[in-house]
Amino acid sequence: MKQLLTLAVCLASLFVFSQNEKIDDLTVKLAYQNQDSTKVDMSLMLIEELFAVKDYKKALLYVNQTAKLSEKLNYTRGLAESTYYRALVYSQRNDYYNAIDNYNKSRKYYLQLSDTLGVAKVSNSIGLIEIKRGNYAIGLKNSLSAIDIFEKQGLKDELSSAYNNLAEAYFKTNQIDKAIDFNHKALEVRTEINDKAGIIISTKNIANLYSLRKEHRKAIEYYEKVLKLINPETDQDIRGEILPKLGSEYLEFREYEKASEYLVEGLRYNRKQGNQEGILRALNAIGNLNLQKRKVRLAEIQLNEAYSIAQKIDNKVELLENYKLHIALDSTRGYFQNAFFWQNKYYDLKETLSKVDQPVFPSDVEPLDLNTTNSIEDELNNFEDQNETTEKSWLNNPLFTYGTLVALAVFLTLLLFSYLKNKKLRTTIIAQKEQLDHEQIRNETILEQTHHLEEVNQVKDKLFSIVSHDLKDSISSIKAFLDLLKEDSISKEEFKELIPELSENANNASSLLFNLLNWSKSQMQNLEPKPELFNIQEVFHTKMALVEQKVEDKRIVLIDESQRDFVYADKSMVEIVIQNLITNAVKFSRTGDVITVSNQDVDGKVLICVEDTGVGISRENIDKLFNANKNFTTVGTKNEKGTGLGLTIAKDLVELNDGRIWVESIQNVGSKFFIELPKAAPRT
Repeated sequence: MKQLLTLAVCLASLFVFSQNEKIDDLTVKLAYQNQDSTKVDMSLMLIEELFAVKDYKKALLYVNQTAKLSEKLNYTRGLAESTYYRALVYSQRNDYYNAIDNYNKSRKYYLQLSDTLGVAKVSNSIGLIEIKRGNYAIGLKNSLSAIDIFEKQGLKDELSSAYNNLAEAYFKTNQIDKAIDFNHKALEVRTEINDKAGIIISTKNIANLYSLRKEHRKAIEYYEKVLKLINPETDQDIRGEILPKLGSEYLEFREYEKASEYLVEGLRYNRKQGNQEGILRALNAIGNLNLQKRKVRLAEIQLNEAYSIAQKIDNKVELLENYKLHIALDSTRGYFQNAFFWQNKYYDLKETLSKVDQPVFPSDVEPLDLNTTNSIEDELNNFEDQNETTEKSWLNNPLFTYGTLVALAVFLTLLLFSYLKNKKLRTTIIAQKEQLDHEQIRNETILEQTHHLEEVNQVKDKLFSIVSHDLKDSISSIKAFLDLLKEDSISKEEFKELIPELSENANNASSLLFNLLNWSKSQMQNLEPKPELFNIQEVFHTKMALVEQKVEDKRIVLIDESQRDFVYADKSMVEIVIQNLITNAVKFSRTGDVITVSNQDVDGKVLICVEDTGVGISRENIDKLFNANKNFTTVGTKNEKGTGLGLTIAKDLVELNDGRIWVESIQNVGSKFFIELPKAAPRT
């Protein structure tokens, strides 16, 4: 048995793998297919495979794409099939409203194509949905109309589905004979196509119907067939359902030994599987068996347990059976008051169930017959006749011809009049539109200037705050030193010791004024760069010479990897930027750190880099560096002060020269500042 199961799993895996391989193959082919009807047909094959493996989401995606292409190509076959598959997907999702809507649309396309099989497929699918929804009359009509086509064309799979639909519909409308008849037809077809799952379902349905019709010998025959068909390892739920039912059928003939055999096995099997439904059914039946054999105490225990389970899982059908058995139990024991209690509960529940199970139309309705139902061929003929009649009636009517000519003449006259009248109006509208466009551009320009002035004003306020604070501190410090010297409060030797600090304050004030002056120039509207070709290596050498003393004081290693290359930009502006970057690198480098300056040709532009192994910049501070409104500044590694304006100035000057500036930095690892500038004048 284990070997058989292993073989079954391997075969199933092989089948799934082959399906996936086919799907992948179709997907690849579809990607290279031209936008024509062949692509639509191939896409429909892919949709069919996706639907077969229940990948409904992807299937619906291809359905929508296929429908769009079919509509573009005016390919009715593609529209019919894609709409039909969309309906199938919605049906699987139990979205019956959209399913029926798409089924009806696909039916119209199939009618246009005179495709009887297509219309039959749609009718059968609608029949299945309507039966599920309880609209049995509509479901019967649709399934019956499809069956004739399926039978003529020998479509076994479709016939199996249609017969099963009809059997269910007839059962729901209390037409048991018809239900048995169509279940037999479904069983016959399913046997021909070797549909094992379908064979089991049809056989079980037939057994249930014979039991309902009190033909217990036939019910036993088909229940035993089901037991032979099922696999005890994989069809556990069905086995758990059939064993108690089969025992109950033998109980009808008072064949207690046979009944007991199946009922005890059914109870044991369902307890092992933990199947509460099966346990309940078996307990009711065994309770009935023991009641008939006058084992009242044992019957009471079993029926009480069944009653508890029925309430717990809310199985009203078995609960009704349990009430009936409790009535018999208490009547047998002479507990008529208790029997009356159970009888009231029995009739209350029976009335409730009759309302729930009441069919959509009366059970004594005239049975629907295939001969009295409009066939699909009739529907197609009517559709074609209507189109032909409509076309002929219009074309052959002389009044239609004369009316068309008169209408055409009137239409042309009105069109000419409208053209002449609207020509002048159109000219006026165009002029007004142009005026409005000019006004809009003018308003946008004014608004942009206003925003710019607001920003400049905000920056100006910050500048005054910075300047008043930093200049005051630096100059006050210098003045204080000079006052001490003037008043002889310190000796010349002491003053000499303070000279480095005095020099630092002077440098800070000078740097502040330098940056402030350059930034102010960059903000002036009439500041225009004067680009020229110059050697960027010479600028590096000049600016590196200015920081030699500071580099030596902090014992920093300055590496020059620059090379001779030409930049097309305003030289004085670039010098300001390079000086700012090198000064910052020195400021934020520690003793022993390395600063490297370099340039290279990248995609026809000069890429300048000033790199240091200093303290680096945190991620949250990087965005603040080039924003004047943020006024972001930090002290250097030796408490060097700054204004926070240097990089803002650098950004403005670089962008004025059609370049860009950015930074890459890791805290405590170092920073790299990049500048990209053109190598030649732009082509005009």
